[in-house]
Amino acid sequence: MGMVSLFTDIASEMLYPITPIFLTAVLGSSMVFVGIIEGIAEFISGILKGYFGNVSDKLGKRSIFVVLGYSLSALAKPLPGIFQNIPTVLISRVADRTGKGIRTAPRDALLGSYSSGNSGAIFGFHRGMDTLGAAIGPAAALVLLHFFPNDFQLIFLLAFVPSATAVFFTFLVKDKTVEFKSRSSKNYAEFWKSAPASYKKLLILITIFSLVNSSDVFLILKSKDISDSSTLAIFGYIFYNVIYAGASYPLGGLSDKFGKKKVFSYGLIIFSLVYLGFALVPQIELVWILFALYGIYAASTEGVSKAWVSDLIPDEQRGSAIGLLTMMTSLSIMLGSFFTGILWDKFGSYVPFLVSSVISFSIAIIIFFQKDS
Repeated sequence: MGMVSLFTDIASEMLYPITPIFLTAVLGSSMVFVGIIEGIAEFISGILKGYFGNVSDKLGKRSIFVVLGYSLSALAKPLPGIFQNIPTVLISRVADRTGKGIRTAPRDALLGSYSSGNSGAIFGFHRGMDTLGAAIGPAAALVLLHFFPNDFQLIFLLAFVPSATAVFFTFLVKDKTVEFKSRSSKNYAEFWKSAPASYKKLLILITIFSLVNSSDVFLILKSKDISDSSTLAIFGYIFYNVIYAGASYPLGGLSDKFGKKKVFSYGLIIFSLVYLGFALVPQIELVWILFALYGIYAASTEGVSKAWVSDLIPDEQRGSAIGLLTMMTSLSIMLGSFFTGILWDKFGSYVPFLVSSVISFSIAIIIFFQKDS
């Protein structure tokens, strides 16, 4: 699964920075339509994460959704390079995010099923491989654009190579057998009623946090404002992903040893400090430190939160639990990004970053001091 995510993210992040440029500079799309495409794609992905997590519990199968989800994304990526028009970009993005929605919760439930007291290390390793791909992808795109200026078609076509490699590895992923009698038949309403209180509290707090955890695009834009350089801003994002990739496995292991609650809450405190820094700091040198700390935050929370849920929920309901978590966080981040944009336009970047800092710190304190149930 680590190899699958590594190659998939290389392909995805090759296209992430160039797709908006391709739409606007080559195809003549408006910024509004760029936002609409991303909004539709992410909304569909968020809803499907919840749906297919629940379906995988009912079927007692995970790997089929892994193969299907990654295959759909792989087939979608090169389409804009073959048919260069706006509707094709829309279809490609929606199909790619649909694939992500199909695979995410079943994949994470499958990872959880193979843990035995080391869920933090397992999810941390997977996040590290995933994020290493997120560092390699945009770097590869920058290199290609250097040697083939403005040849976006080539990048879309070449992104199929790592995607196809990822699909090959999906066929090596095997389900851990779940007996028919223990499969879940619950829908989400029934699951929520029977879920432990500790899971419900965690879900609510992470969802609230996600409302102030807006898209990383805003960090890139803020660092561009500070440095007055798009290239430095992109390299800052790559640097963050390198730190994130390197720290995910060790911090996952620490969460197994010292507890997910502690590592997760410390991660939120670091997030609060990073956003406070972006609100107040005007020096580009300090921005690199903030991106490094942001990588530590992500490594302390992304995989750890799923590992935490995996520890709280039995295997036969794990797809529903992780699916509901990822669905709520995806939709909350999308909504939070919308409000961040409004606050930025009305009051400048200082206000949304400060709001995120204060609320995330408050949630970190609540999580740290809440009693384990």
